[in-house]
Amino acid sequence: MKIISNANLQVKIKSRESPLSRLMRWLFIFIFDLFSGWFIYQAFQSGYSQLAGVVAAVFILVNIVLIFSQAYPYRWMVIGLSFMILFAIYPMLFTIYVAFTNYGDGHLLSKDQALEEIQKDTYLPNTGKAYQWTAYKSPDNVYVLWLVDADGNTYIAKVGTALLPTKPGDPGVGQADSNGIPEAIEGFTRLNPILAASDKNLPQIKFGQEGQTVQVRSPSEAAELKPRYAYDANANTLTDQENGDVFYDVNGTYTSRTSGKQIVPGYQAVVGFKNFVDFFQSPALRGPLVQILSWNFIFPILSVASTFSLGLAMALLFNDKDFPLKKVFRTLLLVPYTIPAVITILIWRGMMNPDLGIINHITKSLFNFSPPWTSEPIWAQAAILLVNLWLGYPYFMLITSGALQSISTELYEAAKIDGANSWQTFRNITLPLLLVAVGPLLIASYIYNFNNFGLIYLFINGGPPISGATTQAGHTDILISYVYKLAFASSGRGVQYGLASAISIVVFFIVAALTLLQFRFTNMWEEVSKNA
Repeated sequence: MKIISNANLQVKIKSRESPLSRLMRWLFIFIFDLFSGWFIYQAFQSGYSQLAGVVAAVFILVNIVLIFSQAYPYRWMVIGLSFMILFAIYPMLFTIYVAFTNYGDGHLLSKDQALEEIQKDTYLPNTGKAYQWTAYKSPDNVYVLWLVDADGNTYIAKVGTALLPTKPGDPGVGQADSNGIPEAIEGFTRLNPILAASDKNLPQIKFGQEGQTVQVRSPSEAAELKPRYAYDANANTLTDQENGDVFYDVNGTYTSRTSGKQIVPGYQAVVGFKNFVDFFQSPALRGPLVQILSWNFIFPILSVASTFSLGLAMALLFNDKDFPLKKVFRTLLLVPYTIPAVITILIWRGMMNPDLGIINHITKSLFNFSPPWTSEPIWAQAAILLVNLWLGYPYFMLITSGALQSISTELYEAAKIDGANSWQTFRNITLPLLLVAVGPLLIASYIYNFNNFGLIYLFINGGPPISGATTQAGHTDILISYVYKLAFASSGRGVQYGLASAISIVVFFIVAALTLLQFRFTNMWEEVSKNA
């Protein structure tokens, strides 16, 4: 047998590449490199250096695979690898990074961007003058202001030149209207006051020359404003020039040591394990956290127990050969499994509506009682478990039906001869052998329900609220829904991506521990199965 080396195989593959294929490959590389270079540049310019670095890594990977013959056999994998890096590996690494930062409301910008925004803040010093203003605009979008000070003196203010004292009717200035304002200025058209007041460009323009500039600060007033905060790069401090207060950098937020006042916005900064400490120790989070953690473990236990029990009961019932029309009933009972869970949850939410739901109308007419599914914690948790029971029992009915068929009938016959009743047969034969097959699936179902965000969010959004909680925590919230609220839902504490990422990491370790537990029990059940 003739052996062809890897190098020779690569040469043969390359030599079989047609001119058209080679042209298409280089055209793809050119377009890909052009777009990637533009994206990397824009990301760096916007302060997203991590994203730019990841895209640069993908850029290098694609070019290596498509250009060098040694990597050519991997060309079929490069697209999948690129997407895995961008949409799987990078989000995980970024989440870990964010967990150790203050990223969130008030800390969304880089340090340079935050300082730029802070230094846009202005104030009117005691020596500054205020004016009434009227705006004019040229066809090429250049603005000038007509200013009137408190003494009635009038000026034209242009960008880059000193204020020019002038009066209506002077050369280049139109005649005054009934309010004493020129109808036009040569080369400029007077703007409607309402349109001028809503123009977002005007407040950003500094009219006049350096040292004596005028800015619009309200619909009726322009003033000789000065930057409020002066930045000292050496000391990394900001000084309020209005009152002399000094602000020091504290974990990405400039804070006064005397008054405790903070300047907004802050910037993204690494804060170490602060988010994890807040998660476990903060009094504001500790109250709802204990309840959420407790419910997070109770909810999947009750969900798995109820769905498995009902599914197994149905499977045992239909396992009886003499049960009439069992195929019809079994098909009907599988309906919840065929309807998308989102639709089912929304239907149940409507049926359990305290005012309009059909379930509440029935209970009201029969028992003169309407269950408060959305307002009382116990009833809300019961509603969640009931809906999850409807969603989950068909799955366990299917898998237990199959597992029951695999149990030898000889075991039941031997038990019957020994005088065992139905309960003894179930407890000593059916259930132990059933767990060999479905035990790992029970643990998998527990892990799934531990993070069952869709049900909690769609049905009741984690409500009803926990009284006294400073965050949007609810009695039916689990950790993942609580993380969502911290990260994306507005609250008194604002959006907190750093804290939410820290909680996500804690949830990951909990799920990882449960997964390892599943592997351990899976191996144990496999050994039991072999011995059986």
